[in-house]
Amino acid sequence: MVKDFDELQKIGKDNMDVTLRSFGAVTQSAQAIAVELADYSKKSFEQGTQAMERLFGSKSLDKAMEVQTDYAKTAYEGFVAQASKLGTLYADLAKESYKPLEGYFARVAAAK
Repeated sequence: MVKDFDELQKIGKDNMDVTLRSFGAVTQSAQAIAVELADYSKKSFEQGTQAMERLFGSKSLDKAMEVQTDYAKTAYEGFVAQASKLGTLYADLAKESYKPLEGYFARVAAAK
């Protein structure tokens, strides 16, 4: 009986350790994603503000169209780069949160 109880306690402790490591990985990745999004938002706002200032300072329609075209191109390229970076961060999030569970699932499968 005592052996079974000790074994049950060890399983419970192992489960808690795996869960906490997984949550820790999720927390770190979520913080990295939040920082990246905040930086991108700030940079995007600043670029938009600069483009508006140049647009209002344009003396001709041609110059205004050039400013608008440059801004649209820069904004699109920045968005695509950011989406790619976020995709990588989310993939890393999935890998890191699953990593602590790999060994646990292997032990459970071997025990059956």
